[in-house]
Amino acid sequence: MPASFDDIDIGQVVSLGAAGVDPAALEAFVTAFAPGWAVERGAPDAMVYAIWARLDAVAATDWPQTKRLGVDALRWMRNPPAGELLRGRMTVMAKDPVGDGKGIVIAQHDLLDEAGRLVFSCLTRSVFQR
Repeated sequence: MPASFDDIDIGQVVSLGAAGVDPAALEAFVTAFAPGWAVERGAPDAMVYAIWARLDAVAATDWPQTKRLGVDALRWMRNPPAGELLRGRMTVMAKDPVGDGKGIVIAQHDLLDEAGRLVFSCLTRSVFQR
């Protein structure tokens, strides 16, 4: 990711990294947060969101992002099974400068499975330093 808002390009695609659906984590998540969910059905939607949120948070530590304003248009396409490797990516859809010190970036985030199929997507609005 570029060092500042002004260096970000519309259409730019940024890797968010990858994470597997750990079988032990899936079991623990279902026990704690999704009672009645059968682990054979794969990761529940809330766990898929948590996997994306972790990938996003780790990737953003080196970005000039100062605040997340919103996460919208959440879509779950499938529930990945235990052991599935998920890859995250962010595509910059729009950007708008706000004064001399910051700007807003609108991006689409996707989680893809090993076959490249969409598992989860959402839109974000974030403040970046100029």
